[in-house]
Amino acid sequence: QVSLVESGGGLVQPGGSLRLSCAASELPFSAYNMRWWRQVPGKQREWVATIRTSKIADYADFAKGRFTVSRDNAKATIYLQMNNLKPEDTAVYYCNTNDAWPPQEYWGQGTQVTVSS
Repeated sequence: QVSLVESGGGLVQPGGSLRLSCAASELPFSAYNMRWWRQVPGKQREWVATIRTSKIADYADFAKGRFTVSRDNAKATIYLQMNNLKPEDTAVYYCNTNDAWPPQEYWGQGTQVTVSS
C-alpha cells in the first residue's frame, strides 16, 4: 500500500526555519509529481508547492522566496525548506501525490508547524 509519512514539524519563532520531510513507499517514486499542502482547522486545505518528476518546482505566492521544495529520488523523499516563517504559516502540512488512472489521491498523516513567540 502506498504510504506517505511527513516529519520535521514543530514550534518555531517568527523568522525561524524548519525543514519538513515526506518519505514515500510502495510506489515508483521518481515517476510521480509530489506536492505539499497545508491546512488550518476550519479552513480549506491550501496548496503550497509542487515538485515535478523533472525536479522543476512550483510555488504558491505566499511560499515564493521563502520556501524551497526538493526531492531525493534515491531516498524516495521530498523536502520543504521553510525560511522566514510567519505566524500565518501555522498549519498542518501534508504531502500528496496521485495516480492518474484510475484516479486516486494519496495523503500523508500531516505534521504540525506552529510559528509563535
